[in-house]
Amino acid sequence: MKNSIMILCILALGISCSESSKMDNNTEAENLEAVENTTGIPVLSLADFDVSAADWVDKEVQVVGIVDHVCKHGGKKLFLVNDDGEVHVESEERFDDEMVGDEIKVTGIVKEFKIDEAYCLQKEEDHIQNHKEGTDSDEVFNQKLKQIQHYRDSMKVAGVDHLSFYSLEYVSHLKNQ
Repeated sequence: MKNSIMILCILALGISCSESSKMDNNTEAENLEAVENTTGIPVLSLADFDVSAADWVDKEVQVVGIVDHVCKHGGKKLFLVNDDGEVHVESEERFDDEMVGDEIKVTGIVKEFKIDEAYCLQKEEDHIQNHKEGTDSDEVFNQKLKQIQHYRDSMKVAGVDHLSFYSLEYVSHLKNQ
């Protein structure tokens, strides 16, 4: 009986030590995310955003990055980057151009844009109509058709019926100090 108890204690100690070492192996970034996330909202890394975003569609998340660009056409889109990844953020309100270069934490709702064969067909029709009306030059028209073909080729190579592109619908942001 004493031997059984002794063996169980040794096993328990071994398991707790291995779990402790696993926790010590967390990357610094993971530890920072845990510390930064005092709101209870999940923090996604930009490096993994496109991979993990599918799990967070229509849910609120946070990302941290540097504002690389605020769209000049209306200012309602910004491009957030770091060395590991990027994400587009869209808003109903105009972003301040002064944000460019700032490191910020953005809270937003993950949105998915799907490109499938129906989308490609509709875009082709639109581009053909614009070309007929003279809205698009031959060069622009051909570039747009090449882009649609690229989508189709990408779906075929990946063996999927659609491509997903993810972005954030802006909720709020904080400037990192």
